[in-house]
Amino acid sequence: MGETGERKLISIVVPVYNEEGNIVPLYEAVNAVFAPIADRYDHEFVFTDNRSQDGTFAELSALAARDARVRVFRFSRNFGFQRSIYTGYVKARGHAAVQIDCDLQDPPSLIVEFIRAWEEGNIIVYGVRRARREGWLITWIRKVFYRLIDLLSEDRLPLDAGDFRLVDRKVIGVLRRISDDKPYLRGTLATLGFQQKGIPYDRAGRVRGESKFSLRDLFGLALDGILAHSTVPLRVATYTGLAVSVITLLGVIGYIVGRILFGANWPIGFATTTVLILLSLSLNALFLGIIGEYVGRIYQQVRRRPLTIIDQSIERSDPGADVEHHVTPVRERDGVISQLPLPIAPDHHVIDTVARAK
Repeated sequence: MGETGERKLISIVVPVYNEEGNIVPLYEAVNAVFAPIADRYDHEFVFTDNRSQDGTFAELSALAARDARVRVFRFSRNFGFQRSIYTGYVKARGHAAVQIDCDLQDPPSLIVEFIRAWEEGNIIVYGVRRARREGWLITWIRKVFYRLIDLLSEDRLPLDAGDFRLVDRKVIGVLRRISDDKPYLRGTLATLGFQQKGIPYDRAGRVRGESKFSLRDLFGLALDGILAHSTVPLRVATYTGLAVSVITLLGVIGYIVGRILFGANWPIGFATTTVLILLSLSLNALFLGIIGEYVGRIYQQVRRRPLTIIDQSIERSDPGADVEHHVTPVRERDGVISQLPLPIAPDHHVIDTVARAK
């Protein structure tokens, strides 16, 4: 994955939202993992703060003040978990990037196995959740979700794989060129190809704080995954509409034949007619809703709004420099958020309102 003898940099990408109690424990756990392999690998932390409302940003600021490897990017608002991960990848400088949640449910010790698999030639290495310490309902919903996406998707997606993964820097280069208003990174990375490997592990329970990922968020993620990787719902709407049309046509033909050939005079069934009309209206509403979801996503996509906007950043240009803590106002002109002079970025999906001092 790099030149022989080169100390490779591994970026640890950590999306956070109201995780003040988990910042330092994660930081220390990751440092402990890298200590035995420090002769071969450097590492940096890339924290993306989804506008936390607690003391998370203060904790991150304190870490960055004493450790040059800690880089912090605070958004102008909460842009969501998947966009936060994407921004972390875009900001990563390493030969590879490892995404890990801040709650320590995913074991940092597995990072060493990820790196080993990466050195063997795998471009993407992901964790496969073998067991979870969650309620039976949420566990069951997650399993159904993964299998439903795999069933409906036109792409082959790994089952029970979360966002705990390592990606090579060439993958990050590809991600920079993908414009997706509602990114579903698990699916996107699975469809890129490359040599990939899954490593099974047991997921621990939360030690501190509460999960910020609600059942509603899970259903939203499921919808994003299905609509981003499948046109099956549209085909179901088409085939169902066709089937209903054929059945209706056969019924009309049968009615006409009965009237002409046999003189049948069936009584008008008010209840039956009402039920059929309501069924037809319900199907129309359902399938219009499905079509509307796709059209709405197309509308969001063509507007090309930024996935995230970075309001504040804390990082050092080199270990010996003073910490750079930028808090810069945002100016909006002609609907484009900008600050002059803005550095030219290799991607247009993340707007950084912080112009770094030269």
